[in-house]
Amino acid sequence: MEFVILAVIGLAAGIVGALVGLGGGIILVPATLFFGINLGMIGGITPQSVVGLSVVMMIFTGLSSTLAYMKTKTIDYRSGFIFFAGSVPGTILGAYVNKGLDLPSFNLYFGILLIILSTLLLVRKYLKPVSWFVNHGKQRSFTDRTGENFVYGYPVWFALLLTFVVGFSSGLFGIGGGSIIVPAMILLFLFPPHVAVGTSMFMVLLSALVNSATHITLGNVPWLYTIPVVPAAYIGAKVGAYLNQKMKSETLVFALRITLLLLGIRSIIDGILG
Repeated sequence: MEFVILAVIGLAAGIVGALVGLGGGIILVPATLFFGINLGMIGGITPQSVVGLSVVMMIFTGLSSTLAYMKTKTIDYRSGFIFFAGSVPGTILGAYVNKGLDLPSFNLYFGILLIILSTLLLVRKYLKPVSWFVNHGKQRSFTDRTGENFVYGYPVWFALLLTFVVGFSSGLFGIGGGSIIVPAMILLFLFPPHVAVGTSMFMVLLSALVNSATHITLGNVPWLYTIPVVPAAYIGAKVGAYLNQKMKSETLVFALRITLLLLGIRSIIDGILG
């Protein structure tokens, strides 16, 4: 039964993760903690082992999604490598800090982070575009399938600083970093949503390789549970990438916002009651 539950969680994580560029950990981590600890249906689950499982899964969701987004040409490779370079030291530091977190603290901090990100996406229409980052960085342009043209950009120094924080959160919570970098790319750097998602999944792939190596070294990966999760997540990521190309930009942002909000509320409740 636990293998079936994990396969379903992995499939959902792959679909949602690739659809909105979150990597899947943002679904797998709270869902596995809920079924494993709250309901006792998955044995041997701890916050550390769930994060270890999540980062290994994200290698495969990142690979599956990257291959799909390569075909649609919605990956900014240069930005992906820059963001990855900034995130690596943060990822390693976050993985070590994770060792000292108990479950209630993990859920509470994780939930607060998601609520903040969801709120920023909710009010983004009422905020003036943050053109400073675009004006003070190297600009790029992208025309989507509807003919709408986007101009976006960022200063490299700020991108490196931001992605260090993103990497730290990724290593700490096992969420792939996409839950932070996608809103940042859309709100601060004015990335078109489809390019933000595709670039995020490319970064998730690169970051997951480093992140998983760190958690493997720390003994956090429950290898038996990767058997149902990895193939299900890989298939789900292909489905999510396909659905992404069928959605309008605003619909994509709405889906991202609702996903973050619901997961954040659930995680905070678990943190307070835990």
